[in-house]
Amino acid sequence: QVQLVESGGGLVQAGGSLRLSCAASGGTFRRYAMGWFRQVPGKEREFVATITWGGSSTYYADNVKGRFTISRDNAKNTVYLQMNSLKPEDTAVYCCAVGLVATTDVNDYNYWGQGTQVTVSA
Repeated sequence: QVQLVESGGGLVQAGGSLRLSCAASGGTFRRYAMGWFRQVPGKEREFVATITWGGSSTYYADNVKGRFTISRDNAKNTVYLQMNSLKPEDTAVYCCAVGLVATTDVNDYNYWGQGTQVTVSA
Protein backbone atom coordinates (compact mmCIF):
# COMPACT_ATOMS: atom_id res chain seq x y z
CA GLN A 1 0.00 0.00 0.00
CA VAL A 2 1.34 3.37 -1.01
CA GLN A 3 2.00 5.77 1.83
CA LEU A 4 3.19 9.34 1.80
CA VAL A 5 4.19 10.90 5.11
CA GLU A 6 4.97 14.59 5.39
CA SER A 7 7.02 16.21 8.12
CA GLY A 8 8.71 19.51 8.90
CA GLY A 9 5.74 21.78 9.33
CA GLY A 10 5.37 24.15 12.25
CA LEU A 11 5.03 27.74 13.40
CA VAL A 12 7.43 30.33 12.02
CA GLN A 13 7.58 34.09 11.90
CA ALA A 14 7.22 35.96 8.64
CA GLY A 15 10.52 36.01 6.79
CA GLY A 16 11.56 32.70 8.26
CA SER A 17 12.19 29.33 6.64
CA LEU A 18 10.97 25.77 6.88
CA ARG A 19 11.92 22.58 5.10
CA LEU A 20 9.20 20.04 4.45
CA SER A 21 9.89 16.39 3.72
CA CYS A 22 7.68 13.73 2.21
CA ALA A 23 8.73 10.12 2.54
CA ALA A 24 7.10 7.63 0.19
CA SER A 25 6.75 3.90 0.78
CA GLY A 26 4.90 0.93 -0.62
CA GLY A 27 6.01 1.43 -4.19
CA THR A 28 8.76 2.48 -6.54
CA PHE A 29 8.59 6.21 -7.08
CA ARG A 30 11.67 6.81 -9.15
CA ARG A 31 9.59 7.01 -12.33
CA TYR A 32 6.90 9.26 -10.92
CA ALA A 33 6.50 12.98 -10.56
CA MET A 34 6.08 14.32 -7.07
CA GLY A 35 4.34 17.50 -6.13
CA TRP A 36 3.39 19.75 -3.26
CA PHE A 37 -0.02 21.30 -2.81
CA ARG A 38 -1.52 23.34 -0.01
CA GLN A 39 -4.97 23.96 1.34
CA VAL A 40 -6.66 26.30 3.78
CA PRO A 41 -10.13 25.70 5.21
CA GLY A 42 -12.89 26.69 2.84
CA LYS A 43 -10.64 26.88 -0.19
CA GLU A 44 -9.63 24.46 -2.91
CA ARG A 45 -6.34 22.67 -2.87
CA GLU A 46 -3.70 24.88 -4.46
CA PHE A 47 -0.69 23.82 -6.51
CA VAL A 48 2.66 24.83 -5.03
CA ALA A 49 5.46 22.97 -6.85
CA THR A 50 6.23 19.79 -8.73
CA ILE A 51 9.29 17.91 -9.91
CA THR A 52 9.78 15.34 -12.65
CA TRP A 53 10.86 11.81 -11.82
CA GLY A 54 14.50 12.46 -12.63
CA GLY A 55 14.54 15.84 -10.94
CA SER A 56 15.62 17.65 -14.10
CA SER A 57 12.54 19.86 -14.31
CA THR A 58 10.65 21.77 -11.67
CA TYR A 59 7.58 23.98 -11.81
CA TYR A 60 6.27 26.48 -9.30
CA ALA A 61 3.18 28.50 -8.63
CA ASP A 62 3.80 32.18 -9.34
CA ASN A 63 3.22 33.17 -5.74
CA VAL A 64 6.05 30.96 -4.43
CA LYS A 65 8.51 31.25 -7.30
CA GLY A 66 11.87 32.49 -6.08
CA ARG A 67 11.06 31.64 -2.46
CA PHE A 68 10.38 27.88 -2.52
CA THR A 69 12.56 25.11 -3.90
CA ILE A 70 11.45 21.55 -4.58
CA SER A 71 13.95 18.71 -4.75
CA ARG A 72 13.98 14.94 -4.45
CA ASP A 73 16.22 12.07 -3.42
CA ASN A 74 15.13 8.98 -5.28
CA ALA A 75 17.44 6.75 -3.26
CA LYS A 76 15.39 7.72 -0.22
CA ASN A 77 12.00 7.98 -1.98
CA THR A 78 11.74 11.46 -0.51
CA VAL A 79 10.75 14.84 -1.87
CA TYR A 80 11.55 18.11 -0.13
CA LEU A 81 10.17 21.62 -0.16
CA GLN A 82 12.51 24.33 1.08
CA MET A 83 10.46 27.40 1.94
CA ASN A 84 12.20 30.72 2.48
CA SER A 85 10.94 34.25 3.04
CA LEU A 86 7.67 32.87 4.34
CA LYS A 87 4.61 35.10 4.44
CA PRO A 88 1.43 34.85 6.51
CA GLU A 89 -0.46 33.98 3.32
CA ASP A 90 1.65 30.82 3.05
CA THR A 91 -0.19 29.45 6.08
CA ALA A 92 -1.87 26.19 5.05
CA VAL A 93 -1.77 22.42 5.29
CA TYR A 94 0.89 21.24 2.87
CA CYS A 95 0.42 17.87 1.19
CA CYS A 96 2.68 15.91 -1.08
CA ALA A 97 1.42 13.81 -3.96
CA VAL A 98 2.63 11.31 -6.54
CA GLY A 99 1.57 11.26 -10.16
CA LEU A 100 2.61 10.04 -13.58
CA VAL A 101 3.51 13.49 -14.88
CA ALA A 102 4.61 16.74 -13.31
CA THR A 103 1.58 18.96 -13.75
CA THR A 104 -0.16 21.68 -11.80
CA ASP A 105 -3.49 19.84 -11.91
CA VAL A 106 -4.50 18.18 -8.66
CA ASN A 107 -6.45 15.56 -10.64
CA ASP A 108 -3.26 14.22 -12.23
CA TYR A 109 -1.94 12.94 -8.89
CA ASN A 110 -2.90 9.49 -7.68
CA TYR A 111 -1.58 9.27 -4.14
CA TRP A 112 -1.66 11.84 -1.37
CA GLY A 113 -0.23 12.31 2.07
CA GLN A 114 -2.19 13.54 5.07
CA GLY A 115 -0.41 16.84 5.16
CA THR A 116 1.60 18.94 7.59
CA GLN A 117 0.51 22.28 9.01
CA VAL A 118 2.55 25.37 8.25
CA THR A 119 1.66 28.52 10.16
CA VAL A 120 3.38 31.82 9.46
CA SER A 121 2.82 34.59 11.98
CA ALA A 122 3.02 38.25 11.06
